[in-house]
Amino acid sequence: MKLATRRRRIALPGGGGVSAVVALPSGSRPGRSPAIILAHGAGGDMTNPFVSTIHTGLAREGYIAVKFNFPYAEARRRAPDPRPVLERCYRAVLDAVAQDRTLAPSWIAIGGKSLGGRIASYLAAGGAPVHALLLLGYPLHPAGKPEQLRADHLPAVPVPTLFIQGTRDALCDMDRLRPLLGRLPHASLHTIDGGDHSFRLPRRAERPDSEVWSAIVAVAARWLRSVRG
Repeated sequence: MKLATRRRRIALPGGGGVSAVVALPSGSRPGRSPAIILAHGAGGDMTNPFVSTIHTGLAREGYIAVKFNFPYAEARRRAPDPRPVLERCYRAVLDAVAQDRTLAPSWIAIGGKSLGGRIASYLAAGGAPVHALLLLGYPLHPAGKPEQLRADHLPAVPVPTLFIQGTRDALCDMDRLRPLLGRLPHASLHTIDGGDHSFRLPRRAERPDSEVWSAIVAVAARWLRSVRG
């Protein structure tokens, strides 16, 4: 499926803005296609190969796919902005997509990789007008500190949520995540056996990143279809 892409500048509250890329599936018409907004992880920006693969992959599956930079990434700083800044940015992107008459998405899902998914989860828990939440490598706790869970807000998420996690993820102890899922009635889990925080497998698996990432696109697209029919 051919894709059309548009670069956009999203204005932020208080001034400034961030870059975004909208990928449109072939035949997309305003008001007829759902949208998925994806944010990057702490160590990169929206050009990250994994984020870009999921972005274009979901567009080929028929979704208006939007990826964007957080302010610190836009300014090429390494340290992430404070959480309130990240949330304001994500909400500005969400509002811009929802109000864009050339897109007019029929519904919107949000999510992202690691930090990006975490910020999306705060928006969803806070009542943002979204229909689904896609968490790609959710950072449940800092590396080496599984007791410091970043999960207090997750029971407040009112929409279907999919966690896609590698079983070797140093930021998500599966023995901590699985009991948590029992308290999240809208959540489901898909695991990548042997995957680390970036969904890379041990070399002995002889399975390239591109193959794993394509499988993640397929899982996410199937789940999104089941969520909204």
